[in-house]
Amino acid sequence: MIRKTTPKVKNGRVQKKNRHDFTPNYWNTRQVELQFDTLKPGKGYKHFLNKNDIKRFLEILPNWKEIDIELDAILLTEGGGPDGWYYNGKVAICAWPKDKTSSFTKEYFNDHKRIFDQLNVKYEIKKDGVVCHFEESQIKAYQLLHIFLHEIGHHHDRISTKKRKHLPNGEPYAESYAEKYEKIIWHKYFEEFGY
Repeated sequence: MIRKTTPKVKNGRVQKKNRHDFTPNYWNTRQVELQFDTLKPGKGYKHFLNKNDIKRFLEILPNWKEIDIELDAILLTEGGGPDGWYYNGKVAICAWPKDKTSSFTKEYFNDHKRIFDQLNVKYEIKKDGVVCHFEESQIKAYQLLHIFLHEIGHHHDRISTKKRKHLPNGEPYAESYAEKYEKIIWHKYFEEFGY
């Protein structure tokens, strides 16, 4: 009996399958439409924001058309690290501690004391840092009006360059961008989201 070979074998050699291309996603392909993704918050953390909160927030940004260029995804990611991050068209807002209490270094606290005071966040100054006690509405406001705007500032910095590959102005640019747009939309934010 003659053994029948499959068409996948030629000259006694198994042919490679055409499965070596990555599945297109927001990590390896520019997206036509903005993607939203929620990852697990991690033990002891919670996402106080959701996709609808972010969409509502984007609607009140006066420069949304200007920053929508090459913005591929907005992610709600795991807590325990930075408050948020930006990487090549991806903006992430990290989960917040479930108990709504967050500890900051004195330097970080002093850099953000203005917005904490505006949001009426209660805090205790300790020997080695500052413990802030947030309400849920204060967490949302801080994450949208500061963290998210800061990361969008990094995106604006990148898309404003000729090659769109680097963040030439770094943290000072992102921080001033966040402060500028926070002042512009402060009242609109509270009209939309309440106090």
